[in-house]
Amino acid sequence: AVISVPLFKRIGLGSVVGYLVGGTIIGPWGIGLITDVDSILHLSEFGVVLLLFLIGLELKPQRLWILRRPVFGLGGLQVILTSLTFFILLSLLGLEKRQAIVISISISLSSTAFALQVLGEKNELNTTHGRSAFAILLFQDLAIIPIMATLSFLTESSSNPGSHGSIKEILFPIGTIIAVILAGRFLARPLFKLVASSANHEIFTALSLLIVIGVSILMNQVGLSMALGSFLGGVILADSEYRHELESNLEPFKGLFLGLFFLAVGMSINLGEVLKDPILVILLAFILILVKTIILYFIGIITKHSKEVSLNLSTIISQGGEFAFVILGVGVSLSILPKERADLVIAVVTLSMGLTPILGILKDKTSKWILKEDQNIKEDTIEEQNRVIVAGFGRFGQIIARMLFVHKIGFTALEHNPDQVNLARKFGYKIYYGDASKLSLLRSAGAEHADLFILAIQDIDVSVKIAELIKKN
Repeated sequence: AVISVPLFKRIGLGSVVGYLVGGTIIGPWGIGLITDVDSILHLSEFGVVLLLFLIGLELKPQRLWILRRPVFGLGGLQVILTSLTFFILLSLLGLEKRQAIVISISISLSSTAFALQVLGEKNELNTTHGRSAFAILLFQDLAIIPIMATLSFLTESSSNPGSHGSIKEILFPIGTIIAVILAGRFLARPLFKLVASSANHEIFTALSLLIVIGVSILMNQVGLSMALGSFLGGVILADSEYRHELESNLEPFKGLFLGLFFLAVGMSINLGEVLKDPILVILLAFILILVKTIILYFIGIITKHSKEVSLNLSTIISQGGEFAFVILGVGVSLSILPKERADLVIAVVTLSMGLTPILGILKDKTSKWILKEDQNIKEDTIEEQNRVIVAGFGRFGQIIARMLFVHKIGFTALEHNPDQVNLARKFGYKIYYGDASKLSLLRSAGAEHADLFILAIQDIDVSVKIAELIKKN
């Protein structure tokens, strides 16, 4: 990892591909330095757990409630449409129906770890497509309970009186979630207060890890995903006065374990299965990505996202996910799926995960001509020049705008996202559509006469470019 990650970041492929290649090299199909991949993979899952906990800390319960529509709307639509499409395709290929159901459900899910890591590296977690992707991934975590219940109904023994057990399996996790919420509200805060009063930093860190790991293991024991459990724990503590301390304590562990997770996925790539028929595995991986990309793009368009947002959304979560390993494993243990077929699907899913960063790079390179129509939207003619110019009208830009409005200071707002412009105009803001990195637009906005120029653009590279442009001219 020390060698491969910086190397692959240097050539523009991102850290995830570096971890995967590093894992493949040291794994059982490489030089064989690591042979017990399952143990490493199980341990490294705590990277995903910590990642979801830290994301949960950023989402207060009120904000999570606001997300309910995209979570159940976008997420539900994605899982149902993708599963149904793959089921039809697999059935047409002559696959037995129960096997088609297991495989189609498993490959409909995406990789939370891979998608969030790529979004984080590009600073896109708080963009429209980043939030939509997160909503879909969160629904997929929630969907694990009914998915596992569905698998139990597919077995030959499902006709036996076992339906009461299935109901119990659904009600028990719900009861556990309620218990965790109550414990977080009434026990966690006093406990943190007690430990914080001792002024022992190591004990505070240990308590942080204990809560994250404890909640995750508890959720895992009742049939839920560990990632969902840790996310829930994070949301419960999002209102806590110790939130920032928790973040700073857990951030180093998250990076370490998440890197280990990607290495373990690289180690688990069954090159033997790939080498049996490499063309078939590569072809199936590309078909998986292509079908999911088309479905996600379609969902983005019908839910009134712009073409750009829909394209970004479709490329970021079009891969298979780590839950496929679990679902396919259960399918094999229930004698629904032959092990050889499950191994083939796992190889395809793993390869699709590895292709995620590369797909993102291809999207960035080709989006200019794919979205040519969107880019040809005419920039607004700026009719006025004010003392203050605000470039970017996202969350930060809107906060600045409200402050200026309260103090009755005139400002000119510039935004390059058509969706954001339309949304801001609905709330009564006078905002102009245009690219603030263009000198002609800045001059028409009166940048040379402005007293204050505020950069509120999410993209760091674009912000630096604009800052240099203003300094130069």
